[in-house]
Amino acid sequence: MPLSVGVPAEVKNREHRVALTPDGVRELVERGVEVRVERGAGEASAIEDAEYRSAGAAVVPTAADAWAAGLVCKVKEPQPSEYGELRDDLVLFTYLHLAAYPEVARALLEAGTTGIAYETVQLADGALPLLAPMSEVAGRMATQIGAHYLERENGGRGVLLGGAPGVRPGRVVVLGAGNVGWNAAWIAAGMEAEVLLLDKNIDRLRWVDQIHRGRIMTLASNRGAVARAVADADLVVGAVLVPGGRAPTVVTEDMVKEMKPRSVIVDVAIDQGGCVETIHETTHDDPVFETHGVVHYAVGNIPGAVPHTSTYALTNATLPYLAELAVRGLRDATVADPALGAGVNVRRGEVTHPAVAEALGLEPTDLVAVLD
Repeated sequence: MPLSVGVPAEVKNREHRVALTPDGVRELVERGVEVRVERGAGEASAIEDAEYRSAGAAVVPTAADAWAAGLVCKVKEPQPSEYGELRDDLVLFTYLHLAAYPEVARALLEAGTTGIAYETVQLADGALPLLAPMSEVAGRMATQIGAHYLERENGGRGVLLGGAPGVRPGRVVVLGAGNVGWNAAWIAAGMEAEVLLLDKNIDRLRWVDQIHRGRIMTLASNRGAVARAVADADLVVGAVLVPGGRAPTVVTEDMVKEMKPRSVIVDVAIDQGGCVETIHETTHDDPVFETHGVVHYAVGNIPGAVPHTSTYALTNATLPYLAELAVRGLRDATVADPALGAGVNVRRGEVTHPAVAEALGLEPTDLVAVLD
């Protein structure tokens, strides 16, 4: 029998996305899956309850009703107010980022909940298909956000990224050429900024160079190159990723001290701990702080600010995996698809993903050993 799917409303600060669209509901219902959506869960994404009902979902009055399903689909990691909903027969499918949120890991382990993280579902070629759509959104927004905070009234240097005739444009330094970094660089180039993209992967830089034909300058990343680039930047975008693990510190405090006064850092890697030594996570309610005269932006759920776009992009990616989990169950779905198996972070009080275990200082357990 298929697992029922619950979709509670998100409760993280200013998290306006919802984990499933009405089209996603319709696909699940067609496959015999019962779907429960908490009342009002989609309103901030401009999706009305009536649309879910028309698609075949049961719109339930409380979060507890949605959490009572066998498989709960969310956007962000459980918040403290939701820990009481965790239980040992629950499969939770969401962004977890346990390396950055060890308290969430503890709650999942204590409850015995099976936690499957979107960000560690990984294909054989290393691609992260469920992280990609939100990385694309976050990367594109990072430049937009940086441009906003570079305005003098918002605490910045008063620099227009595109410059003006006879005036040098702003310089944007992007650290990491993955989905976040490439999209941030692409938008910055479109705004006619000077763009410098750094990565250790020369093949990836070669690909970017071939696509953009020199419009985005590429540079092999090392400590000296990063220090020089950051010192001359108006905007630095942190886009470094270690799948399942904590982001490495790429920009040290000494580098931040050498940056221009009122320049801006947007650290998109903050949901993996951040790649800037002086960073700490902020919220949409209080998004920036200043350290050593530099404006730091470190909101952990950037795509939540554009929930309509983000919700549809996320469901497009997650729905095939969600359907397989719901219809086939955890064991059959993960055995049939190793990529989905890589998404399992915790099961029956054990950490099953090696990178997550390393980040948490624990020993990993083989997933097969804890499957039913």
